[in-house]
Amino acid sequence: MSDDRRLPADATEEERREAGDRLRERIYVTFTALAVLMAMNAHGEHLDPGTVLWTLLISVIGVLLAGLASDFVAHMIAHNTLPSAREFRHMLAVASRALGVLVVPVIMLLLALGGIVQVRTAMIVAIVALIVSLAVVARIAVSRAGIAGWKQLVVLAALVALGVLVVFLEQLAH
Repeated sequence: MSDDRRLPADATEEERREAGDRLRERIYVTFTALAVLMAMNAHGEHLDPGTVLWTLLISVIGVLLAGLASDFVAHMIAHNTLPSAREFRHMLAVASRALGVLVVPVIMLLLALGGIVQVRTAMIVAIVALIVSLAVVARIAVSRAGIAGWKQLVVLAALVALGVLVVFLEQLAH
């Protein structure tokens, strides 16, 4: 099942857990990419698009590998066994699908590397795309919660506020 489709009403608990895993990992990757791009964007006028791209990819891959290791260890602790082949494939799929949030940032940085756009413009477009991605993921999560419309708005507003706080803290750290 794709990350951005609604789960059917009769989805199993396992399908719901797997959908949650995918969304969770996308959020981690998105915040990591935002932190990298915002920090680099704040540190100079003469940014090299290749360096920005390399730093972004290495940072995100590091977070995905850390998440994979965390899932692996958590599974062993919770179940007293190694993950089955199917469970491990799910862990790999969750990590690899999360890379989808990097499509716009990578394209923009490649365009900057090719001299088609300025690196600062590429980074701003990438940052906006990542923020929009977070909003979409939050909307998907809220719509799947099965709560009344007004409660969805309250939860969505709280998630947006939390996201703004995270971005603010990332900026403060740099």
